[in-house]
Amino acid sequence: MSAKNLDKHNRWRNKTVAFRVSPEEDEQLEIFVKLSGLTKQDYITRRLLEKEVVVQGNPRVYKALRDQFAAVLDELRRIEDGQGVSDELLDTIQMIATIMNGMQEEAAYGN
Repeated sequence: MSAKNLDKHNRWRNKTVAFRVSPEEDEQLEIFVKLSGLTKQDYITRRLLEKEVVVQGNPRVYKALRDQFAAVLDELRRIEDGQGVSDELLDTIQMIATIMNGMQEEAAYGN
């Protein structure tokens, strides 16, 4: 039996929710989780409950952004060679743009 877990709001997290995803959906989910800086559990819970996902900049998020920019650049080079744009790539670019816009707003307001 697994250990009981208290979250930061002093709630017991003792229920398990499981579901299946395709390999492509899993890859996209992993990218979004890395870019968010949250744990997978926290990211999925926030999204399912339609709560805002606020990215807190830290070295792990910076590394994920850097790696995703490199992956996007590779994909853009592939596209330049005549292949199509995947929906997953467009979703990743949108997520990166959203994070970068948030970072610009934070810098402008001095937060």
